[in-house]
Amino acid sequence: MTATTTAPLGSTGRTLPLVLTADEPGAPVIPYLSDARPVVRQRLREHGAVLLRGFDIGGVDGFADVVREVSGAPLTYAERSSPRSTIKGQVYTSTDYPPSEEIFLHNENSYQKHWPLVLFFHCMIAPETQGATPLADVRKVYDLIDPAVRAEFERRGWMVVRNFTPGFGVPWQEAFGSSDRAEVAAYCERAGVQVEWVGRDGLRTRARREAVHTHPVTGERVWFNHMTFWHVTTLGEDMCAGLREMFDDDELPTNTYYGDGAVIPDEVMAHLRSCYRAAWTRFDWETDDVLIVDNMLAAHAREPFTGPRRIAVAMAESSAEPAAS
Repeated sequence: MTATTTAPLGSTGRTLPLVLTADEPGAPVIPYLSDARPVVRQRLREHGAVLLRGFDIGGVDGFADVVREVSGAPLTYAERSSPRSTIKGQVYTSTDYPPSEEIFLHNENSYQKHWPLVLFFHCMIAPETQGATPLADVRKVYDLIDPAVRAEFERRGWMVVRNFTPGFGVPWQEAFGSSDRAEVAAYCERAGVQVEWVGRDGLRTRARREAVHTHPVTGERVWFNHMTFWHVTTLGEDMCAGLREMFDDDELPTNTYYGDGAVIPDEVMAHLRSCYRAAWTRFDWETDDVLIVDNMLAAHAREPFTGPRRIAVAMAESSAEPAAS
């Protein structure tokens, strides 16, 4: 079974995503992937994302089979940063934020000690308007960043501080999958996360991470972190001002710093956001699309939308294990 390779209209060079369209509309996807898996994975490493279009996926169970066919067993979503619901097994909803909100570009779980190397998105119901999952090649983002700014982060790394305050964001019990403080502390110690219990039921965590990584298969340098996504200024002017009125900077639900804890100037964060935006590309979802993303080559986002958009998400191939080719 074959598929037609296409690229977004007007694109040149390394397209994102590369589109593989079923030669026969509604063709079952698993027989295609059984033959085409090496090609799909090769294109994934070249382009950063591959979109399978026009195939019959077979619902949630079929989507889970796609994950297994391409990458093996799906991973459990741990050390959560955003609200998600479990659809079935290790298949989850995309982030459950209000439709009017944009979700800025980021690489999944790049704040953790280990992260998924491959992401899968399945369009179960397409939105009426907008609702794209924009992408950005983080090799390009790396190249766009001012060399002096990049060198500073390569030298100092970055730090995320999370305050789990009742009534704001994901509760720590949900984020870590346990209400046992000792169990949470043990997990954090293994994960390189500092723990500070605050007040009656609050938790503050700190984690220092690298801002730049080397892709385990291609050997390319990539801008891979959650730093811009979690900086308070990325939330927008009104939201940022409101939170800064409510909290001191070290008490914000999330904020990011240089790896030594020093404040990152707002103008540096604005520059980083402009680099992500310059690398931004998008496509409109069609029902039964499956998007496969190399999590260390492409960041992803979410546009605001109208209509009953439903995107299933799965993750695979932990960075803790040797990367598959």
